[in-house]
Amino acid sequence: MTEPRWFSQPYPPEGASAAEGIRNQLGRPELDLLTILVRESAQNSWDARSTTSTDPVDYRIDVSTVGPAHIGTWRDLLLAGAPANTDEFPLRDTIRQGTVRLLSVSDRGTRGLGGPTRANDAVGSERDFVSFIRNIGEPRDTALGGGTYGFGKGIFYLLSKPGTILVHTRCRTPHGGFETRLIGCTLWKSHVAVRNGASRRFTGRHWWGDASRDVIEPLIGAQADTVARRLGLRPFAADETGTTVVVIDPSLDDLQPSEAADYLAETIAWHLWPKMISADGGVPAMRFSVTCDGVDHPVPDPRETAPLDMFVSAYEASNGSDGRILECLRPKRLLGRFGAVKRIRPPLEPSRAGRMLNIETLVHHVCLMRPAELVVTYRPGPKPPSENLAYAGVFRADESMDDVYAKAEPPTHDAWNPQSLERPESTFVHSTFRRIDEALDQLLALGGVSRPGARNVALGAASTLFSGLVGGAWGVGGATAYTKPGSTATRSGAQEASGRRTGTTASPDGTAHSATPGRGSESADDIRRTSGEDFDFADTDGAGPPGRRRRPRVQYVGDPYYDDRGDLTVLVQEFRLPVTVSQRVHADLAVALPGVGGRETDPPIGAQMPTLVGWEDADGRLHTSEACVIDGGEAVWRAVVRPAPDTMTEIGIRVEAVTTP
Repeated sequence: MTEPRWFSQPYPPEGASAAEGIRNQLGRPELDLLTILVRESAQNSWDARSTTSTDPVDYRIDVSTVGPAHIGTWRDLLLAGAPANTDEFPLRDTIRQGTVRLLSVSDRGTRGLGGPTRANDAVGSERDFVSFIRNIGEPRDTALGGGTYGFGKGIFYLLSKPGTILVHTRCRTPHGGFETRLIGCTLWKSHVAVRNGASRRFTGRHWWGDASRDVIEPLIGAQADTVARRLGLRPFAADETGTTVVVIDPSLDDLQPSEAADYLAETIAWHLWPKMISADGGVPAMRFSVTCDGVDHPVPDPRETAPLDMFVSAYEASNGSDGRILECLRPKRLLGRFGAVKRIRPPLEPSRAGRMLNIETLVHHVCLMRPAELVVTYRPGPKPPSENLAYAGVFRADESMDDVYAKAEPPTHDAWNPQSLERPESTFVHSTFRRIDEALDQLLALGGVSRPGARNVALGAASTLFSGLVGGAWGVGGATAYTKPGSTATRSGAQEASGRRTGTTASPDGTAHSATPGRGSESADDIRRTSGEDFDFADTDGAGPPGRRRRPRVQYVGDPYYDDRGDLTVLVQEFRLPVTVSQRVHADLAVALPGVGGRETDPPIGAQMPTLVGWEDADGRLHTSEACVIDGGEAVWRAVVRPAPDTMTEIGIRVEAVTTP
């Protein structure tokens, strides 16, 4: 059996590409290397999917360490024939160090790197091997594929500190059998070295494999299987095809290996979620997994992870009856389909993967994708009027426009740049952005359009439409109600003095009273200032002369805030009942009418109203009764409310003493 060795490519008389030029073809992307790795390698895997199978493509990333049982083999096999100068070939130092870290990107259910192994023989359509291993800059040969000119494979070399990868692949042969191939590749820098007593210039490209012939070849068949096993690489099953690219000594951007695995899992979700969701209950197009030293790091489910769940909903909306067709008018051309959703959402917890996309606490973005349904980028739209309003959109290009958008992309496929195109193609991309902006304007505002039958709708129903037009209308407003909860003092004629519906509470004698802050009313604060203490003007036992007793009241704790409770976004108001007696609390919920100082407490025609979910005690137990009896004290309780969509919800808490017979 021929032992594999390294071969360094000298410059031929006709010239060749220097390694530096190939490494620089990705340009200076804004995304980090780990993110580009996920995007580019997943595109390669998707484009290489098997056309004879309906099973999903398995895509996997493993962060691992070469174990003690294999490190000796790595040093023996991967240094044979290597250049002696470590500046020209830094893999020498990498292999000699105590720990060798690996990052392996694998796909299964793909066709593997088949076709001829020599570039001059690859004259037909089957040329995956030479396209990935030998050639640079070949145009894509997959209709509606994610990649364009294949520069993205350079990310594997950029991520490796010594610029070295191993490629382990299994493909079908022209005769219907299977063939395993194993080859190593280094892309570093051009240099001058002495060979056979003479100086010679080298391109900086090196290959490791079968060097027994005039051109270095991959290890083939049983030999490839044997060497892969000696190196500890994951083997292929008997009828399995696909590719594993092993990045030697990856740059993890100062992250610990387990942190890098978590980041890779989150990055997969952000950039590949369209391949993770199933349509009509079917199987997703791809399956994803990430491990670190054998420990699984789950990839987040986009349907269950904020804010990706909103993009999933927008994607489904784009394909349904709520989807919009976007067109360029001059020249006339169908651009694609668009869908969007908006929701009340608490601010996001910023994450590393989200920050990489400039998405931190607020989502106001449109996901752009081509027909391959791989995320191109998240294009920001206008910021909504409140941090608690989020919206997400999805634009999917029409298949007839795929080539136009593909040509607008840089080598990293993470933007559409109309300035790189000639007319009319640049016009199509500009028009796409204009149509998306117009759709977002309509999402966030009425746009002057009157709906049929609007005159038959109660005036209060308009609050659900106009709230988004008022700055801050999506906020939570003041925490307190228009009345001081628990107040039983009022002056004649003070009721409804402000023109607003007031809260009511029952006094110990069973008489209902109401109070409204404003001219002619005496609020609870006025009472406290007058008397110095909180007293109720009622008898102590219900029969006898009037006595003095501390009356129940509500003490709000901070402002209301939004929170996620499972699949439900709720509005939470924390409060205390400082008077240490048993008290019954009720929720006074309303929709504020911005700009007119009113509030809507009766559901208008066809509109939703805020609803009480329950009362949450200090231990997190939820009491779902409409009224709840609470023993006063310093404990903090929470009123949990489901807000009405597209409105400003107002929460008031009414309290009454619980009398015992």
